[in-house]
Amino acid sequence: MLITDSSSFLVSPATDARLRSSADPSATETCHRKNGAVSSFKLTDLNSVFQPVGPRLPCSPLNTTRSQTTADPSPFLPPGMNAAVRAVVRMGIYVGAKVYFIHEGYQGMVDGGDNIKEATWESVSSMLQVGGTVIGSARCKEFRSREGRLRAAHNLVKRSITNLCVIGGDGSLTGANLFREEWSSLLDELRQQGGGSPREPGNSELHIVGMVGSIDNDFCGTDMTIGTDSALHRIIEVVDAIMTTAQSHQRTFVLEVMGRHCGYLALVSALACGADWVFIPEMPPEDGWEDSMCQKLSESRSRGSRLNIIIVAEGAMDRHGRPVTSDRVKDLVVRCLGFDTRVTILGHVQRGGTPSAFDRILASRMGVEAVLALLEASATTPACVVSLVGNQAVRLPLMECVQMTQEVQKAMDEKKFDEAVCLHEFISEFESVSRRPQSSFNVAVLNVGAPAAGMNAAVRAAVRVGITEGHKMFAVSDGFEGFYKGQIKEIKWGDVGGWTGQGGSLLGTKRTLPGKHLDKIAEQMRIHNINALLVIGGFEAFESLLQLYEARAHYEEFCVPVCMLPATISNNVPGTDLSIGGDTSLNAIVETCDRIKQSASGTKRRVFIIETMGGYCGYLATVGGLAAGADTVYIYEEPFDIRDLQANVEHLTQKMKTSIQRGLVLRNENSNENFTTDFVYQLYTEEGRGVFDCRKNILGHMQQGGAPSPFDRNFGTKVAAKAIQWITRTLTDSYKGGRVFANSEDTACLLGMRQTSVSVQHHRIPKEQWWLKLRPLMKILAKYKTSYDVSDSGQLEHVTRKNLL
Repeated sequence: MLITDSSSFLVSPATDARLRSSADPSATETCHRKNGAVSSFKLTDLNSVFQPVGPRLPCSPLNTTRSQTTADPSPFLPPGMNAAVRAVVRMGIYVGAKVYFIHEGYQGMVDGGDNIKEATWESVSSMLQVGGTVIGSARCKEFRSREGRLRAAHNLVKRSITNLCVIGGDGSLTGANLFREEWSSLLDELRQQGGGSPREPGNSELHIVGMVGSIDNDFCGTDMTIGTDSALHRIIEVVDAIMTTAQSHQRTFVLEVMGRHCGYLALVSALACGADWVFIPEMPPEDGWEDSMCQKLSESRSRGSRLNIIIVAEGAMDRHGRPVTSDRVKDLVVRCLGFDTRVTILGHVQRGGTPSAFDRILASRMGVEAVLALLEASATTPACVVSLVGNQAVRLPLMECVQMTQEVQKAMDEKKFDEAVCLHEFISEFESVSRRPQSSFNVAVLNVGAPAAGMNAAVRAAVRVGITEGHKMFAVSDGFEGFYKGQIKEIKWGDVGGWTGQGGSLLGTKRTLPGKHLDKIAEQMRIHNINALLVIGGFEAFESLLQLYEARAHYEEFCVPVCMLPATISNNVPGTDLSIGGDTSLNAIVETCDRIKQSASGTKRRVFIIETMGGYCGYLATVGGLAAGADTVYIYEEPFDIRDLQANVEHLTQKMKTSIQRGLVLRNENSNENFTTDFVYQLYTEEGRGVFDCRKNILGHMQQGGAPSPFDRNFGTKVAAKAIQWITRTLTDSYKGGRVFANSEDTACLLGMRQTSVSVQHHRIPKEQWWLKLRPLMKILAKYKTSYDVSDSGQLEHVTRKNLL
């Protein structure tokens, strides 16, 4: 069976191979993944012998000299910045640094005084769920002048601050780099004026590390910026609400979203909501686009659609440089088609609100990586920016990223739009979905296992891409149970309209495996002349693929290309780092934890014990705990005993004796058969008596319901399109003598995001799970004295066009 890596076009709340501690059972593993790499594994690699979780490996703690670090946000306030500030403060304190807040951005650095305050552990509590930035931000004209930067340097020198962490866009980061380059001359000038101490080893160098906070996702060198996913949440919430009224009144809606120089928000939101048309700055429409768009809208209505959605980025223009505004599009639709059309401009609502789970995790990881980069910086190290490339945190030279970001705007100003598209790599991924060869085969799609949000988006994409490529698409109801019963019918383009935003499984899904019904399933494949199978589901789908692959020796009908897309909230499918539905479930957990903690506002100190789903896989509990700011997370993969429970209670008790008012403990449903949620609740209640009281919550199936998140819609749509492209190529290669015959290992494929080779252990969980490396980070941010090894921390890389194409 082949595992194909599709992570070159989608990012995840991924892992950091630098995190290791005694609590990490995969402590001897490192990340070997390169962005966009494709690797093959034999079937036996995926179905290897079972092994228990490995032993705990002790590691040396990080030792570092004491230094001063500051956190400084930009004038723009994307959601997730507080999570980054929190991570910088707590990681800085963990390594022995004195950390300062600079309130009001560069303005606060120039003004000094009370704008620069020392941060404490408790000062960043209860920040994760807050949008914007609690330390303020402002534009600063003074910092653009040398006189202003001289005042800023004076204020830093007075406090012996030698490390600066800047969270912002390319303008803020460019200013920080200039400040660093001038640092020596600024110190000399201060000394001459008598306003600063002479140069000493402790303050002769200023180290800069940047984190990119921007909802536009317009910074080259990183796959995702802090705040982008939250902005997509705001957009999709509005679009989903608008679609209901649009459908009722048969209206066309033109939505304008942010993105003056980058069309990421417009493009991804259009994909996530199934929009009819989208305008972005990097790809002006060809001349005559007015007729093409109107024809597309008219065809959509003729197929029975009652609404049309058009997404316009605020910086969109045509080939002649004329702005394509929402009003211009509206007037065109009314004049040419006579449709009842409305305009909605989302504006700054996209920048507000609570940060998504993705942004909280991304910002936390970036904050920790930024502190490590500052500690390892030297006089010869260029200022760097912490980025997310594929599934890994990397450090890139700040000015290389800034220069390439500025090249995008330069290319658009010079009308070199192809070059702008190359620099913004996400566009080429969407283009690849629309450029396909034509062929004609019968392809069946079915869901297997428990429902997961995003399944319907994947089915919709598979059906429409398949039809575009010339295939006849068949839908199988109720998984393999419906397959052997003959519940198979052709599915048309219009049949999947509006599926993108719906949760659950509209095709129906069952956990039935094909093993006991191979004869009947083979018969149905003969009756309907099925040439390929696309299976969407979790571990049951994975097992089903194994059974069909092994049955090829006895049934020629199964000698066809078979592809699986991982879709399960448990995220326990071997061969992929992420599964469709996982992000939606994480957001449900995080939102519920936020509300649960808020419910105790104004009461005495309280600890909440919360049980999550996931079977024997601790993904939801661990990553949800990191995003929600949990104090402790209990999972199956990391065995614990009564001594561990007692130590956790004592640790939390000591925290609650300070200004901390809330405690959060997450427990995976199958983490331990004896230490149940009730047991943990009763233990914390008894041991915390007199200090805090406890409440218990079992989240249950609310984690499995709801509309899919933008991430899961995007993920499901893209991997399904990639799957159909793989099926088409494999069918073409396997078609010989007037029939399809595919029995080799590389014709049974699992398409997902992966970084290392995989194998399976008991209880249906992979042996190597990337998110286990996030547990030490979670413990450090919860004030545990855990070990932290950075011996294999990332090296500074370089940005090249090759990386971005």
